[in-house]
Amino acid sequence: MMSDAASAREMNERFRNASAEDVIHWACQEFGAGLAIASSFSVEDVVLIDLALRSSPTIGIFTLDTGRLPEETHAVLEEVRKKYRVPIVIYAPDAEKIQALVREKGAYSFRESLENRRECCFVRKVEPLRRALAGKTAWMTGLRNGQAATRHEVDRVAWDGLNGGLAKINPLAGWTSEQIWEYTRTHGLPYNALYDKGYTSIGCAPCTRPIVAGEDERAGRWWWESPDKKECGLHR
Repeated sequence: MMSDAASAREMNERFRNASAEDVIHWACQEFGAGLAIASSFSVEDVVLIDLALRSSPTIGIFTLDTGRLPEETHAVLEEVRKKYRVPIVIYAPDAEKIQALVREKGAYSFRESLENRRECCFVRKVEPLRRALAGKTAWMTGLRNGQAATRHEVDRVAWDGLNGGLAKINPLAGWTSEQIWEYTRTHGLPYNALYDKGYTSIGCAPCTRPIVAGEDERAGRWWWESPDKKECGLHR
């Protein structure tokens, strides 16, 4: 079994030209119950769930509810749960840490500085993710190379040393936005209604807006920051 960064690089080279289905099948066989899908219920993540459940109907799925998600995100979560009849484990931020952050810095401190924004993301996303990954040997995401300047070199198979040391599988790394939407429409998959209103990347409601023509897919996330800073800490 993959156990370090070197073995992850070897597997990534092996799967450099493989299909998403092949990567998913390998990961399910390799890690078994130690593998889980992290889903924000983006259009990519729903495609990933659909593909993964075809390979492993019992694969675990979890999500991070930051406490500031749009209602549309909760709606598509429920659609996915009902469509596939699968349990979805929800991890929330530590209530005392949220209360302390808001009490000391206010409800919108994340707009005051990059440091403050990363602090908010840590409390609402990064720390819950670490709890979600405790005891896991691998996690799977819907990351793609074409999403943003910070994601041009996403590997299909990587090593995550930031969360205790485990494999990180990104089967859709080489997919384009057009491929994602073609698959979604062909298979009649549920998707977040905000996409129909000009959103192309959807996170917390106060940190997400629609994009305009010519902007990259993640331009609507933390739009007051420079493009090379637009990560919340989950995917460094």
